[in-house]
Amino acid sequence: MKLIDTHSHWGTQRGYVLRTEAELAQQKKTWNSEAKYSTEEEMANYFRASEAQVILDLGFTKFAPLDEIKPLHDYSFATQRLYPDAIIGNWFHIDPVFHGKDAGLKELRRCIDAQAGFTGLAVNGSGSVPASDPLYDPYYKLCIEAAIPVLIFVGTTGLGAGLPGGNGILLDSCHPRHLDMVAARNPLLRIVAARPGWPWQTETIAVLMHKRNIWYELHGWSPKYFAPDLKHDIARRLQDRIMFGGDYPLYTYERLTSEWRAEGYSETILNKVFYQNAEAFLAGVDR
Repeated sequence: MKLIDTHSHWGTQRGYVLRTEAELAQQKKTWNSEAKYSTEEEMANYFRASEAQVILDLGFTKFAPLDEIKPLHDYSFATQRLYPDAIIGNWFHIDPVFHGKDAGLKELRRCIDAQAGFTGLAVNGSGSVPASDPLYDPYYKLCIEAAIPVLIFVGTTGLGAGLPGGNGILLDSCHPRHLDMVAARNPLLRIVAARPGWPWQTETIAVLMHKRNIWYELHGWSPKYFAPDLKHDIARRLQDRIMFGGDYPLYTYERLTSEWRAEGYSETILNKVFYQNAEAFLAGVDR
């Protein structure tokens, strides 16, 4: 089965999404998988063997200073250029709180100008300000001017789950109200809502139906655990805007595609989810 994976992470030790011993210990409990590092070539070969083209996310960089993440961005560019058939491009976390307005914008501009495949800005309110905060407005303006999309996280996160105080992460910062506000204020901005919106799944669907400049990728969850209303609308009102998110290496493609098939969706719907909707999104088609 052909796959376009619109949201996964790095399997290499340098880029691995879980960094601390506490986070790594949570992998088994939260995602039912074990940490195992691969080389860049091994990672690309796994994507090829799975018939997957992937957009990668260095999620942990949102908390790192710019002088640490710039080399990681360069690492992303170099790896994408080595394996362009397997790695489409990257989502980059550049945060106005941690990285500053001017310096952060300059780094986002540098990432855009690198022209290393697909480039998108990832906005995750967990641990920072929500996506609707005015601090992000100059970032959204640049994304509109550069014609690149923004990935806005909704719903709960596995990061910090079970740790004391949730490791300081405030779930409300990823409430879909923030997605709604960003879409309303920026009608020319192409937005992807990231991961299932639980425990606000109904509200997330309402925002998607009201704001047609938003697509939806479902990384981070096994489809068997999706809320009933999400399962219902994947084959109905959302069938042209749902995109596959693999969350590799926390999940394998073998496991996820098997579990998607077990939900009983038709081949027509699975083809849309696995690759056709992402093809339309990457081509700039609006639905």
